[in-house]
Formats: sequence, structure tokens, C-alpha cells
Amino acid sequence: MRELMTSRARRLAMLSAFCAPLALLSSLTSADAASSSTSAKRHTTRAKNTTSPAASLPAATTASTAPRLSVKPVKQVAGSTTASGVESIVATARRSRSEQSLGHTQIQRILPGVNPIKALSMLPGVIYEDADPWGNNEQNASLYIHGFNQNQLGFTLDGIPLGDQSYGNYNGLSPQRAVISENIANAAVATGAGSLGTASTSNLGGTLEFTSSDPKRHAGGQLSQTFGSWSTFRTFARIDTGEFGNGNYAYVSWARQDARAWDFAGHQGGNQVNAKFVHEGLHDKISWFFDWSDKVEPNEDGIVLPNGYGTYVRPFIYPDAAYAKKYFNSSAYTSAGLNYRNYYSAAQRRDFLTYLSWNHDFNSHLHLNTKFYYHNNTGEGVVAGPISAAGLPTLFSAYYPGQNLNQVFGGSGLATRTTEYWDNRGGVMSSLRYELGAHTIEVGGWYERNNNTQARRWYPFSWSDPTTPYQRQQNALIDQYTNNFYTNTWVTHLQDTWKVSKNFTLNAGFKSELVYTNGTLPVAAKAGSLSPSTAITVPGGTVAAAKPFLPSFGAVWNITPNEQWFANIQENMRSFQATGYGNATAWGATSQAAFDNFARNGKPETSWTYETGLRTHHNVNLGPLTGIQAQAEYYHVHFSNRLVAISTTQVLSSIVGSATTLANVGSVSTDGMDFSFTAQFGDHFSLYNALSYNKSVYNDNYSTGTSLVHTANKNVVGTPDWSEKFIATTNWGGFSGQFIGEVIGKRFTTYTNDMWASPYAMFSMNAGYAIHGIPHIPVLRVQGNITNLTNVKAWSTVNATQTSGQFTAYPIAPRMFFLTLSAEW
Repeated sequence: MRELMTSRARRLAMLSAFCAPLALLSSLTSADAASSSTSAKRHTTRAKNTTSPAASLPAATTASTAPRLSVKPVKQVAGSTTASGVESIVATARRSRSEQSLGHTQIQRILPGVNPIKALSMLPGVIYEDADPWGNNEQNASLYIHGFNQNQLGFTLDGIPLGDQSYGNYNGLSPQRAVISENIANAAVATGAGSLGTASTSNLGGTLEFTSSDPKRHAGGQLSQTFGSWSTFRTFARIDTGEFGNGNYAYVSWARQDARAWDFAGHQGGNQVNAKFVHEGLHDKISWFFDWSDKVEPNEDGIVLPNGYGTYVRPFIYPDAAYAKKYFNSSAYTSAGLNYRNYYSAAQRRDFLTYLSWNHDFNSHLHLNTKFYYHNNTGEGVVAGPISAAGLPTLFSAYYPGQNLNQVFGGSGLATRTTEYWDNRGGVMSSLRYELGAHTIEVGGWYERNNNTQARRWYPFSWSDPTTPYQRQQNALIDQYTNNFYTNTWVTHLQDTWKVSKNFTLNAGFKSELVYTNGTLPVAAKAGSLSPSTAITVPGGTVAAAKPFLPSFGAVWNITPNEQWFANIQENMRSFQATGYGNATAWGATSQAAFDNFARNGKPETSWTYETGLRTHHNVNLGPLTGIQAQAEYYHVHFSNRLVAISTTQVLSSIVGSATTLANVGSVSTDGMDFSFTAQFGDHFSLYNALSYNKSVYNDNYSTGTSLVHTANKNVVGTPDWSEKFIATTNWGGFSGQFIGEVIGKRFTTYTNDMWASPYAMFSMNAGYAIHGIPHIPVLRVQGNITNLTNVKAWSTVNATQTSGQFTAYPIAPRMFFLTLSAEW
């Protein structure tokens, strides 16, 4: 259970102690005392009609439409002082489902510039792994919540859809590319099922919702600089205009990060710009947000196990050309097998994202929220590696039969391969909320048009003019295949929240999802170039994923002023991924007949989620223990129509890829419990702890066409049965410090459960001090971070395989040190 916000006086005390870092949140949680009476009236009116994310929620107001961070105020212990260093680490929304969040200050304490998803891994039931300390490398990342992976969850920024987080980008972008980390006001996760109005068609499991900070109500700025291990150099700058008339506020910010990867010479990072404008009128709030991100993340390849035991890293060789020339002609390359090293590998991503939001209060009972958004992405995944890798000679010979392939590709023995992405999507979403007596009725809709292209191309590589991981490739030798997809998404929802009595609330509703994707094939793979040689890329066509009625039911009962029971039942559907050959998608079929059959008879993945639990909060006087807040939750999930891309060959190289058949392999059953609490020890110490148990099992065996894979009653891969997280915090005036721990249990890495990644425990520390009174700098902050304190070696992300005896894993980054200086005014 998370620390709940207390009284307004306590929040003001927190602002006094931590000042500028919480200013981003305070801009969302309190109305400004404007200089003019008109402005004061405007802010007062909006405070009556809307509730800000961090506002207190009275005991009787527990409707599902209540604001996301709304929490019930906790009585002050007699004699306690509000002018203390007590700080809320985790907030728990008082809804009919489990939903918890981290605020701006805690996110940046974990590590300045951290991916907010990595920050959320401190919450119960959330398992996020990555091979860098910020959690930014998307190829190496994995996320599991209650047995579902990131492609089966929902992600939004300020309500705008971010897609399903596929590494092969097709319908969105990662949160760290959508908003600069320092501009995040709040990150929240609903571990069971998200709200009906969540703009996602992939959330079989929970939802992760990120909120950008509004501009500050006063003119000012922030300049932060982080230095650290492996030449880390991160700069963040933000300028706030303050109010410049008629309720208008704005900010513009810039971030640049450059850090050498810890085990190879690649430099990770790039530039990002955010801008936001807010206008607040008597009955309206208009917001405009802009994000530009241009990043390159050089990738490390995973270790293929068990052959790779004894090897912990598989770094690329770039830019050591002299060594590369020797390596690719040595016995070391031959003996490495599948663990050979590429010259380089990288993910290049450039994004533009913008939205315009309008909130209008017709009166105190009728409210309208409308958003228009647009996102453009261009990017490529690029690899430079040997042309002799498994399957490549066959591929190249199909295009250059009888020719000297080494000469064709530049004489180096290497080739440059790209998967090139282009995504152009936009949409509109709107909801209308009407408060009618004891009922709050909401109706809403979301439409998105998404045009995306994915292409596989091959380029020459010459030592006289070698390509690099930071440049876009030009003039392909082979345009192997290109897929175009056109997707129309229609989602509507209707719900009613009924306040049956002062302490009991029911909510019920449903949503409709209609997703139509037309896939075409402008460029088909040449005959004989794929694996097996008889495989083809199919012309494709239209596939629909439609569920007109996905119900949701919930209840909240305030048993006492300090205890609350909640329950929720909800059905969700995941639409088909708009990707092509080699993926778990209909457009990866090996024949047009197979595609047509799936288009007619294929079923989308669906899930039923059941969750219930208890929340409690008490101020106590038990020696050093002065407060306790906790939540215990039980959940059950039935996941149907699980879709798996079954390889039609046993070719192990991912360079060529193997033709796949998309198969419905049955269902998954999940049962689990999450328990969390925050114990407060006076004004200066607190302990947060989260313990999770998850049991997800496959219910069915399935056939590959030639053999039966025995997966029935086997554990779902990638997610541990047990996980434990804790944060010990101390605050003394301007000083704060935290000791953070995370224990991840055993994770199975093959569907047949014959291999696994061992449990591990990892710890980190942070400490900071705020210096006040420096001329012209109201606040100067100094923060130090140590990640992987004990320098543990273990596997972070694991890529499971359908067959037994083999899997791929990525290492955990070693111990690193960081120092951040931040001036705020």
C-alpha cells in the first residue's frame, strides 16, 4: 500500500521542504493566487468544477470517474506537526480497481532522466528489465504485469495513445521518447484493468498512464547537469513564462543525453524538446503539447544460452575496424557460433508528437474533454554483420546468383541490414461527463487513423567507407520486402457511477472496439530468399478485430473512515499487430490461403480480469511507528485465444528470420496477490515495501505441425512467481536519502519450463541536499545516485523460445555512479 496524501497543510510543508522539484506537481494541484480579481475568480471557479490530480478525495466520493490521484485525507495524529519532512513516496487511487502512482520527485530520485516505466517497477506486480540504468534501451527492455508483457498492456501520455511498445515500431512510441523525464508530473499503473476510457486496443492486462507537468504559475526555470560513469553527460533546461495574461502559461524545455554503453564503445542518447501551453478560462482549459525526439540507442546482442554460459556480454566491435577485420577471419568468430559479434547494431528513432486538448465546463454538472493528436515516426533498426551468418548466403544468392557475394557487398565480408519504419498517425478522442443526482454518466469515443510502413533492406559495407550506427542508410542493394498498413480504430465507451449510499458506490459500463487493418505488399521477397526457401511474403488484405461489447463492473465500499474494500470485473480485447513477415501477425503468413483463412476465422486475444482487495490507513502511536498505510489485492485473469507465431523451420539465426504460422494455442490462467505498505516512523523516516505473487500457467498443449509442444500446466515465461521491492527513506530539512531494493524470483525461459533465469537481488542508493539562499538562485540541488550497489551479475531481459534447451538473455548493467547539479529559479 502506498503513502496517501494527507492534508493540504502537509502538502504545503512538503513544498516548503522540497520546493522546486515539486513545483511541477504543485502547478497541477493548487490554484494560483492571481494578481487580478478576474484571474482569481477564474481559478476559483475551476477549482470547484474540476479536481486536480493530487486533490484530496472525501470518504464518500469514490466513483470510478474520480480524478486519478485523488486520495482520502488522513487525520493528523494529535500533537504531530505539519512542518515536517514527511513525504509521500507512492499514492494509491481510491477506485474500484488497483491503481497506484509515483510523483515527479520520486521518479527523479530513482535516477534523473529515468524512463518512467523503470520507475514504476518499484510498484507491486510490475517487472521491468533493461540493460542500462535508465531503462532507455528498447531492444533490451521487457515489461511484465500480472503475466502480460508490454505488447499486451496499454500506454498513454495525458490520455494520448502511445501504442503497444513494440520494438518494431508500428503504432506508437515509448514514454521516454514522448516526454522528457523531468517533465513528467506523475506516472500511474492500473495492474489489473485500466479505465474504459483508456485509449488503447492492446490492454489485455493493465494500463500505464503518464501525465506531463503543466507550466508553472510563476516565471522561472531549471538547469540540471548530470555527470557519471561511462562518460555520462545529461543536460536538462526548462524555461517557464509564468502567467502572461488572461490565464496563459507556457514552458519550453530541452534535454540532451550522451553516455557510453558500459560494455562497448557505442554512445547512447540524443536530443529532445518539449513545449507546452495552457490557457485557463472561467469555464475552459486549453492545453497544447509538443514533443520532438531524435535518439540513437546502439544495442548489445543477447547471449544465446546454454552455449553462451561463461559469457556475460556480447558487445559489438565498432569502431575498432582493425580488430574487426581480424575477428571476422578468425577461429574466435567460427567457434562463437550463435554468439558471434556484429560490427554494430543500433535503434535510430525520430519522433514528432503533438496534441491539442480542450476541457469545457458547461455548468457544475456537465463537462466535456476533447483531444486532437498527431504522431510521426521515422526510424530504423540497423545491424552491420558478416555475410556468412546462417542463412544469409542463400538469401543473397537469390538476388545475385552465381556472383561473388563478398565483392557485391563491398569486399569487407560484412553487410548492413536495416528494418526501416515510417509511422504516420492521428486521431481525436472526446468524452462527456454528466452528474445527475447520485449518478455520474460518461460517454466517450476515440478514432485513430494509422498509416505505417515496415521495410527490410540490405546495404553494402566497405572498409574504405564503412557505415556507422548513427547514420541513415542510402542506396540499398536489396529491397527484400516492404509492408504497408492502413488501420482505422474506433472505440466507444459508456459508463455509469452510482453512489448508492454515503459509503458505497457501484460502477458499470462497457466499451466497443472496432479495428480494421488493410495490409499490402508493395515489395515482395524474391523466391528462395527466405527460410525455408519455399516461404513467401503474402500480398495480404484486410483483417478486422471487433468486439462491440466489452463490459466492466466495479464497487467501492468505505467500511470505516480508514478501511476500504474494492472489486472490479472487466473484459478486454487486443487487436492484431500491423506487422509483417516473421512476426505474430496474420500478414506474416506463409501463403495467401493461410492469410485468407485467418482473416475469416481468426480470433483476437481477449481476457477477463477479476480483482478485489482492501485498503487501510491509520495514524498510530506505537513507539517509533506513527503511521501505516497498506493495500492487499487478489486477482484472477483468464486469457483466451493466445496467439503465437510458430516457426516453420528450426533455423536459429534471427538475421534471416524464419517463416511463421500464426496459431491460436489456447488459454492462460493467472492467479496472484499484491501486498504493499508504507510505515511512517516519525517525521524523518519511512519504509515502503511491496511483495507480489503471480502464478500464470498455460492451459493447453499445441502443435507445430510436426510435433506436440507440451505447455499445458507450464508456467508463463518471463515473469517471476515472486518479487519484492522496498524503499527506505529519510528526510532531514534539506537533506534526503533513500536505500532501494528489488528482488526478482526465478523466471522460466522456455515454454516447456526446462530452462530458467536464476533469482537475483539488486540495490541502489540516492542522496540529495537542497541549498537555499544563494543570490539569484533560490534553490540549488545536489543529488548523488549509485545503481547496482553490490555490482551483482544476473540476467535482466530474457527472450524465451518455444522449443526446449535454448534462450537468449541480456546482462544487468554494473555498478554506476552519478552526480546531478540542478539550479531552479
